[in-house]
Amino acid sequence: MQNKIARLETFLVAPRWLFLKVETEDGIVGWGEPIVEGKAETVRACVHEMSDFLVGKSANRIEDLFQTLHRGGFYRGGAILLSAIAGIEQALWDIKGKSLGVP
Repeated sequence: MQNKIARLETFLVAPRWLFLKVETEDGIVGWGEPIVEGKAETVRACVHEMSDFLVGKSANRIEDLFQTLHRGGFYRGGAILLSAIAGIEQALWDIKGKSLGVP
């Protein structure tokens, strides 16, 4: 099973939450919460910026994707970027667990 990432979708929930749904080509869905309180729209934009890179990549290569997202840009770190990456990572671990049949 390749578990290639097919799409990422974000959901803003009032008053200040952001949830991320990552779906693979195999139909497995993982959920993450990429949020910095009061900056949901900004984190959402960051997740969407990274989605072009992620689509088509293997959801199983969590550590590699984390390193690339974290170190690949000119600016590294900061609450917005790290929160966006953390939400993506949560969703990928959720996908991995589901693909292995474990919680």
